[in-house]
Amino acid sequence: MAVRAGSLVSLTLICLGISFLVGCHGASDRNSRQVYIVYMGDLPKGDVSISSLHIGMLQDVVPSDASDVLVYSYGRSFNGFAAKLTVDEANKMRDKEGVVSVFLSQKKQLHTTRSWEFMGFNKKMKRSIIESDIIVGMLDTGIWPESESFNDTGYGSIPEKWEGSCQNLANFTCNNKIIGARYYLTDGEAGPGDFLSPRDAEGHGTHTSSTAAGRLVSQASLYGIARGTARGGVPSARIAVYKICWYDGCSDEGILAAFDDAIADGVDIISLSVGSALPMDYFEDSIAIGAFHAMKNGILTSNSAGNGGPRPASVTNLSPWSLSVAASTIDRKFVAKVKLGNGQIYEGATINIFDLKGKMYPFIYGGDAPNATIGPSATYFSRYCFPGSLNSTLVKGKIVFCEYFTDYEGVMEAGAAGAVFQDLGYKDYQFSYPLPLSTVNMNDGRMILNYLNTTENPTATILRTSQDNNQFAPFVVTFSSRGPNPVTADILKPDLTAPGVDILAAWSEAASVSEAEGDTQTTKYNIISGTSMSCPHATGAAAYVKSFHPTWSPAAIRSALMTTAMPMTSKNNVEAEFAYGAGHINPLQATDPGLVYDAGEIDYVKFLCGQGYTVKNIQLITGNSSSCSDDTNGMVWDLNYPSFALSSTPGTSITRIFHRTVTNVGPAVSTYNAVVNAPPGLVIQVQPSVLSFEYVGQTQNFVVTVAAELGNSIISGSLIWDDGVHKVKSPIVAYGSILQ
Repeated sequence: MAVRAGSLVSLTLICLGISFLVGCHGASDRNSRQVYIVYMGDLPKGDVSISSLHIGMLQDVVPSDASDVLVYSYGRSFNGFAAKLTVDEANKMRDKEGVVSVFLSQKKQLHTTRSWEFMGFNKKMKRSIIESDIIVGMLDTGIWPESESFNDTGYGSIPEKWEGSCQNLANFTCNNKIIGARYYLTDGEAGPGDFLSPRDAEGHGTHTSSTAAGRLVSQASLYGIARGTARGGVPSARIAVYKICWYDGCSDEGILAAFDDAIADGVDIISLSVGSALPMDYFEDSIAIGAFHAMKNGILTSNSAGNGGPRPASVTNLSPWSLSVAASTIDRKFVAKVKLGNGQIYEGATINIFDLKGKMYPFIYGGDAPNATIGPSATYFSRYCFPGSLNSTLVKGKIVFCEYFTDYEGVMEAGAAGAVFQDLGYKDYQFSYPLPLSTVNMNDGRMILNYLNTTENPTATILRTSQDNNQFAPFVVTFSSRGPNPVTADILKPDLTAPGVDILAAWSEAASVSEAEGDTQTTKYNIISGTSMSCPHATGAAAYVKSFHPTWSPAAIRSALMTTAMPMTSKNNVEAEFAYGAGHINPLQATDPGLVYDAGEIDYVKFLCGQGYTVKNIQLITGNSSSCSDDTNGMVWDLNYPSFALSSTPGTSITRIFHRTVTNVGPAVSTYNAVVNAPPGLVIQVQPSVLSFEYVGQTQNFVVTVAAELGNSIISGSLIWDDGVHKVKSPIVAYGSILQ
């Protein structure tokens, strides 16, 4: 999910939440048809016509021709379909044999080169000889195939394992870099400016694809800003594109169709920078469903954690079989300075691509230029530069000062040459705008307003954005969604963090720089922020690990990324692990983690049994005779996860016992000692405290007992298995939860 809403991020998320609720409960006409997902679990055994099965089920509940209401039939990788049903028809479908869940399809939202070097992962790092056989599946807004980041010069033939296809339309062609491309649109209408093809009209999918797997492109920049070499984590890997997102969002039915195809096509990693406004049950969430079946087929799904931060429990992609990625800063930031006629310079926080060449423009306070036609409150609105509030005769050709950041549209429609906004919002990420604009803090804003009020002919200019050092990096940015996990409290989410602030990557030339109405500026590379940008960094890192260890399971790859993550501190993020999970991703170290916490389908089945899912549904989901018993009814604390979490109501004392298994993937003969970090309020015991291995692939079991005195804040500890070379680190967190 990319952030596109400036200081109004929180308000936007509230609105998204409201629209989500309306979508769930606002249908007043029970006879109107809406798209529902009918999820039926794993593929049926034997020679079964999936589409005929789905048509037959629909014929039992709809009065019209079933084929008229069928939207998608999922049958390549899992079983289910999307159909246009009434409320009553959906309720009837829930009661049918073989149905796991029926839920209304929602529109999920999209959640951006220095970032790889910042992680110590430079261009000269060792590469696997099979990196070019790795296929990264990108579920997003499509791709701009002509970008130099996707040039296939020097690439060999397409990997033999590839089973996918390319929807070669008049305006789109694949190559040996982009080896597959599909698009998913229910109603057949692409919307204004979009393409009925895998071509990207928004820029988001092009940006994420090049971040994960774009080839090296030297001298890439946004109008000279952040100039350098743009590249992905696995530049030699292939890309398969699944366009699921359009101008109005990303539908659940399209997401599931893309998962169904991507799994069967033969991708190695799936990347999805998309999420819901609110957390959902695992099997009423298209992403969690798709990721589960990807896991069953040996494919790790990398998800953005969400852009709902810093609100607690705002993380939405949180299934334990996928990787949830927060967003953090790198060691640079962008500033747009404001210079006044008196020589004073104030540092603002935007990405300003416009070069005014130092020209000083007349400078006016919005409160002194009210549009009197709107009535007696004109001055109140004009001081904040609301749309329609400014007198264009007084403002045209001038730079306008506004007391609070509302929207650029008010100054732009009035013909201003630029704008300076006083802003209460967070300054740890920046946006582009369709005119010269800078946002300053409240104190600097007061100084600027004083200059305007005490100077006869005030002038100002806005300098083009420059780059500065961010000495506090990395820290998790404010918009990044936080834990605790609102669905399963004792599974720590997000899993880790990766660069997601002010990331330069490829862009669609059909999209403007700011994506704002009235912006005519285009670019081949753009700078944007979001957990949408951190997710493909983790995707690239996971693909890098996969290229060295092609037989590793999704859980093993995730474990390697988490246990080798660079430690972070609550000094910069008071939410601690709820902000950054296991820490900051470290791709180079992840290829040699020493030990991994592995898990497979049976482990997740035990987890689901413990979470109260019925035997019938679990059998449908898994496609076998799995059942919940004393042996399989697993406690959440026994899921073989690389992190440890325990919670209860604040003010209580609790003790939890965790059973874990680690697999040796390092030196054949090795001995690991347990190193425990337990702050006041936390007691951690590990038994045994020494693990010895004699061969690669050997497993060892251990038990961690954690006792905690819970308050209102998180208590952070850790367990490290240390053999003198490898430090296999796992966070241990305890907290008093209002969700209990």
